[in-house]
Amino acid sequence: MLMGPDSTSGKSTLLAQVSRLRFRHLQFLDILGKTRNLRLTAEQMYITQPAATKVLMDIEEMLEARLFDRLPRGMQPNELGLFTLRYAHAALDGHRRFVDEFSTLKQGGHGHLTIGAISGSAAHLLIAAVAELQRLRPLLVVKVLEQSSDQLIVWLAERKIDVMIGRFTDEAQRDQFRYENLSGEMLQITAGVHHPLRGPNAPSLRELSNWPWILYPPSTALRRVSDDIFSSTGLSLTSGIVETPSFLFALELMQSTTMLSLQPAALADKYVRRGLLTRIAADLPNRMPDFGLITLQGEPPGTAVLAFMDVIRNLANPPAEAASAA
Repeated sequence: MLMGPDSTSGKSTLLAQVSRLRFRHLQFLDILGKTRNLRLTAEQMYITQPAATKVLMDIEEMLEARLFDRLPRGMQPNELGLFTLRYAHAALDGHRRFVDEFSTLKQGGHGHLTIGAISGSAAHLLIAAVAELQRLRPLLVVKVLEQSSDQLIVWLAERKIDVMIGRFTDEAQRDQFRYENLSGEMLQITAGVHHPLRGPNAPSLRELSNWPWILYPPSTALRRVSDDIFSSTGLSLTSGIVETPSFLFALELMQSTTMLSLQPAALADKYVRRGLLTRIAADLPNRMPDFGLITLQGEPPGTAVLAFMDVIRNLANPPAEAASAA
């Protein structure tokens, strides 16, 4: 429906009138809306009752409309009055939120952030990012959940986490989620330090297939890599298999058995350096698909999520000058 010139000019006039309402007018309306009593409103505003009556008359004059019916025992807002009270309350509430958030941001940030992340290189990058985020926003409460990508993507869809670091497990997920690449991930075969295959000589794939293995669940990218390694050569694992998404459980199992496991190098390296695991030399594909930041499509990330994404993005892809100086 098209608006005529009178309608447009009427709206412009009303906009000019509303712009004359001051913060104190909004406070007055909000209190009067709660008390429905001019005397009580005057007391809470620290003014006299005649002054309160004049404030209400000024507001109604600005808006060129009567907002309250004067009754013997109080003030009753009419339809325009109820609408104006809702506006005053919302305006004051927005002002309070601005003051609160501005104050806490000025002191170093606030709020809550829940991050889901896969293990391996992503976890190492996440640790550095969280440490930097805490330096920048010391009041921010950060919660970190570690799981495989297939579970994290479910949590993200259910809004149990705000952002995840991982991979898509199905191409159809690209329609529901945004993906921003961060890095790739190196792999290695690991075992307990006394494993018979330890040493400089690389065992063949056939020899490896005869040993028991600890594998990640079938829905994970790491499991697809290990399955592809053997299926591409027509081999299959012929000994015992244990499936687990937990690296710590795999670590304990490798230390107490002769089982092998394909693990992210960034995750396993520190245990190799500490003498808790050994690296098995093998000619295998040594890289996983890239991982990245994943958020929901169609929902702008919150302030805390954006701050975290900026931090981890800079850590994963440092500026050229910083990288060359490192």
